Amino acid sequence: MIAKFKETTVFYTDIGKGNCVVLLHGFLENSTMWNAVVEELSKKNRVVCIDLLGHGKTGCVGYIHTMEEMAEAVKSVLKELKIRRAIFVGHSMGGYVALAFGEKYLKNIKGICLMNSTAQADSEERKKLRIRANEMAKENYETLVKMSISNLFAENMRLQLSKEIEKIRDEALKTPVRGYIAGTEGMRSRTNKEAILQTIEKRLIIAGKQDPILNYNTVVEEAKRTNTPLITSSNGHMSHVEAKEELLKALTNFIRA
Repeated sequence: MIAKFKETTVFYTDIGKGNCVVLLHGFLENSTMWNAVVEELSKKNRVVCIDLLGHGKTGCVGYIHTMEEMAEAVKSVLKELKIRRAIFVGHSMGGYVALAFGEKYLKNIKGICLMNSTAQADSEERKKLRIRANEMAKENYETLVKMSISNLFAENMRLQLSKEIEKIRDEALKTPVRGYIAGTEGMRSRTNKEAILQTIEKRLIIAGKQDPILNYNTVVEEAKRTNTPLITSSNGHMSHVEAKEELLKALTNFIRA
């Protein structure tokens, strides 16, 4: 299904009945990353999955997709579906978008789960890495994407999950270069949203001890500062692949609480 947003359309799926749960994918992903999660959660909930700007079947709008603009695109879907309030689960970039949504539309948020994500802004070092990645995207996109996907997994899981990683790479390569660059610029320019996280009563952070992207100790400190419950697993950045059962249990309990 699609909703109109600016000069493009936003693709989404809407499955099940009950409490509404909105699932927001990460960078270089799309709504299909949630397939196994949707199958389980939709048994007792209404689950809406959205392709964010420049990803999956959703088009681009301009050359920088800020997290706020992505949040507006999400809002266009909820408006189309006449959904007033929902629990948001955001993986990585999807968490940044969920927080931007909370800042703009707080009354529409019932709860938020940051899955391998953070309310913090990019460090200066991370910002420089994103600039370099965008330069490489213009020259050697396929190599960049393949390398980026492998680097999301805990090192000890890469061989074991080689088939799954290959499928994720194939999906990632469907993201157009323009979507890659616009998304990267949007993440680079985002601001700290810890104050927003604290205003949402029902909240949770799910973190991987071996996450190669987000420093685990930094996320632990963030959870303490914002008084947010933290669930830790031994995996890397891809909980939905590396720790499926743990993740489903955590999300089911969070939604039900």
